[in-house]
Amino acid sequence: MTASHILEKRSVRRSAGGARDSAEARRPGRRERRHAETRARLMSAALRLFAERGFADTSIEDITDAADVGKGTFFNYFPSKEHVLDAFGKTRVARVEAALAETRSGKKSVIQVMRHLVHGAALDTPLTPKLMRSYLIAALLNDSVRQSMTENQAQGRSFGAKLAAIGQKRGEIRSDVPARLVARAMQQGAFGGFLLWALDPEFELTTWLDTWIDLMFYGIAPRGRDGARASARKVDARPSKKKSKA
Repeated sequence: MTASHILEKRSVRRSAGGARDSAEARRPGRRERRHAETRARLMSAALRLFAERGFADTSIEDITDAADVGKGTFFNYFPSKEHVLDAFGKTRVARVEAALAETRSGKKSVIQVMRHLVHGAALDTPLTPKLMRSYLIAALLNDSVRQSMTENQAQGRSFGAKLAAIGQKRGEIRSDVPARLVARAMQQGAFGGFLLWALDPEFELTTWLDTWIDLMFYGIAPRGRDGARASARKVDARPSKKKSKA
């Protein structure tokens, strides 16, 4: 074996070792994993209780008892109950970002991705009218949380605008309306539906979303393309057992 072959093998071994070391460095340690697990447990317990009881009737002690941690532990992860709802809002933004990535993959049309995004939000557990009211209360009670929620909404619109722009480039969405306005209209319509549901639990959310989605997609379909408009009117959500209220 020549000297060059020996050096080449050593170089390959060093590269492989470096890759392993890099992977090890990126892997969270036990402490980080436990921290993430405890935070997730607290957040899950809080959201479940907000969904069942509402914001005012859920104490921090209720949350820590449900998460099986000490009361003081809560403040190591969240400054207040309101901040749990802010974290919940950030998970919704992450869904929009994931929808954008799915759209870029080209496996689904923009309309399909948007429809599934909206219905996924509606069917998410433990989403209830009480949880939605808790979200609004958190924004009203805490200025820093309200500011953060406003930033979350802006980030969600930014992702939504990029998603709409892809649809315009593909010819799936009319191009005479700026993508940012399409994203804002999507956000306003969805938020309005959830708000009505929060105020009136008898309001059939999925039925409203079906109607709104059809009207929205009909409106943003390219002008003069009947096929695109027809496809926009198709509903792929699960059937609703109730009728929407007038």
